[in-house]
Amino acid sequence: MAHFYLNELIERASIGDRIAVEGTEARHAVTVSRVAVGERLTIGNGRGLVVTGLVVTAEHTVLELEVDSVEETPRTAPAIILAQALAKGDRDEFAVQASTELGVDAVIPWSSARSISRWEGAKIAKGHARWSAIVREATKQAVRPWLPDVLDLVGTSQLVRLAGSTRMLVLEPTADVPLTAIEPDGRDIVLVVGPEGGIAPHELEALVAAGAETVRLGDAVLRTSTAGPAAIAILSAKLGRW
Repeated sequence: MAHFYLNELIERASIGDRIAVEGTEARHAVTVSRVAVGERLTIGNGRGLVVTGLVVTAEHTVLELEVDSVEETPRTAPAIILAQALAKGDRDEFAVQASTELGVDAVIPWSSARSISRWEGAKIAKGHARWSAIVREATKQAVRPWLPDVLDLVGTSQLVRLAGSTRMLVLEPTADVPLTAIEPDGRDIVLVVGPEGGIAPHELEALVAAGAETVRLGDAVLRTSTAGPAAIAILSAKLGRW
């Protein structure tokens, strides 16, 4: 597997430049991945810029390569945004990880009525940091040029307002329309996934009243950890990404 690391401080690069990762990234590369001088390495800035070259410095504090290839990838449009309900047992984290690897452009933590897990007080910042770390590592695993955004925690009322400015698709097992029947219309897509107990009726009513569409994946009822990634795979094919 290609070695891919992130340095969000890189603004631009040209062939012949020396680009580095430092601190934890460098230490992981050298001590865990055993990257050595002369190996080929790829570094991205999480905003579409990806450089590749041979490693010229491999130390615990800094890993440096000499650039021989530069690629710039534009942000994909329309975007796929996952509004993932907070869930117990790390299931929301599994959803975020897999969704990032599968190509989601942003994730929104949603505190739904039936969410057992709660981010309150100091847990809000801690939860956001945890999801951001998961997204970052999954981006490296999938060698993605763009690092998905982790947006602020929202409640249902904020999600309802978002339904008016995007194309919101709510995964609901009882919906009449299958996700495979949905055709993209150019708008950003917000994919809403409920918690273990499903989306509460009053929340579903409010989202639909605001313009959201309910869709189903199939006859099976998937866990909250797998529903989002499965839907993102379908949407990626629909949008011609795959």
